[in-house]
Amino acid sequence: MPRPLTLLVIAKPNARFLRVLERLPPETNLAVGNNLDAFASAAPGADVILSCVGSGLPLEAVWRIAPRVRWVHSMAAGVENTLFPELAASDVPLTNSRGVFARSLAEFAIAAMLFFAKDLRAMVRNQEAGVWRQFDVEELQGKTLGIVGYGQIGRATAERARVFGVRIAAFRRRPELSSTDALVDESYGPGELRQLLGSSDYAVVAAALTPETRAMIGAGEIAAMKNTAVLINLGRGPVIVEGALIDALRDHRIRGAALDVFDTEPLPAGHPFYSLDNVLLSPHCADHTPTWQEDAMEFFVGNFQRFSRGEPLHNVVDKSKGY
Repeated sequence: MPRPLTLLVIAKPNARFLRVLERLPPETNLAVGNNLDAFASAAPGADVILSCVGSGLPLEAVWRIAPRVRWVHSMAAGVENTLFPELAASDVPLTNSRGVFARSLAEFAIAAMLFFAKDLRAMVRNQEAGVWRQFDVEELQGKTLGIVGYGQIGRATAERARVFGVRIAAFRRRPELSSTDALVDESYGPGELRQLLGSSDYAVVAAALTPETRAMIGAGEIAAMKNTAVLINLGRGPVIVEGALIDALRDHRIRGAALDVFDTEPLPAGHPFYSLDNVLLSPHCADHTPTWQEDAMEFFVGNFQRFSRGEPLHNVVDKSKGY
């Protein structure tokens, strides 16, 4: 009979979402905490590390006292702050929660498109001022949505946008993977980002942050966009060069931007994004549904069950690519 598995959970011990772990096999040896003392006795024989959002304790520190670990899971979707050199170089698989938050993020993208198409800011301002001022609005029908990083978030966005009659253009490392995707009207690959942006009325950025994607959208890429286009960032802030975007927004060289992620979070007081009237700002909470943490933990529990049965894990990160 296999020995019980030992799981180290890097989290605040009173976190509500930890209740989901009650669904783990009862024989699981569980250690939970956000300091190394909490793992001192269990770490030498640990099989799995679960790194939770906002724990305050670096995964790397726990890794170093757990030499027998055979699997690491990140509760977050992005792994740029998780994938330290020793883990990257090891044979230990790393999984993440990508896809768990795709529906909510896709809905935010559609909300952002409608925000600008219907000029909801003007409607709210007129209502607050008690002014009856009619103006024309746009339809999404016939517009082109460019999706930079056509993964699970990108595809979920495409599914919802097609309901509005929007054309879909996908940019991805391997554009041939979209050749049989009924949602995609046009595919773009490496070297064709500016062409995609130039053809888009709305551009959703859903790319992971890697050395290749950092600063991928800079002044030249933004200059390629239509002056009526809207840039929507759901991925990671540093994928877009923030200064170049601010300059373009101030000069109205693009219509606007909807941003859920930023170079520095929380966004510092007095930052230009707060005062620009062509920016829709979300404080990195577009995926924070009432159950977002529980949903991520449910995914982990399912993966833990696969691991305990010796089955392939879901959402294995390609550590060489960083996503």
